[in-house]
Amino acid sequence: MSVMDQEILWLSWTGLHTTPWKLIGLTGAALFGVRWLVQFVASRRAGRPVIPRLFWYMSLCGSLMALSYFLFSSKQDAVGVVQNLLPAFTAAYSLYLDIRVHRRHDRAGRQGQQAPGEAGALDRLND
Repeated sequence: MSVMDQEILWLSWTGLHTTPWKLIGLTGAALFGVRWLVQFVASRRAGRPVIPRLFWYMSLCGSLMALSYFLFSSKQDAVGVVQNLLPAFTAAYSLYLDIRVHRRHDRAGRQGQQAPGEAGALDRLND
């Protein structure tokens, strides 16, 4: 049995069988869930629906941590793999788009003009 699949004895007081892989999976699930709180706070501050970049980072990290639990622990659950694979891909792609759009916007701002192909893209994001 791998060290990552062995019970963490100093956590036995919780009454739960806790392994390092389980802690990784639980942390990933917590990140994936708490991202909605981040989105709520950002939207409340803006007074409109907003998805901050931190949301996508939390989505990606949470999905990858939960995915690694289902792939590499003794659990090896195909349902958990499928359940976390698509959100990880979606979060990675959304993060890529967010960084790309803001990089173009920053570049255009330094030059005092809009970047080619950017006309309306940021306006659509801000609506």
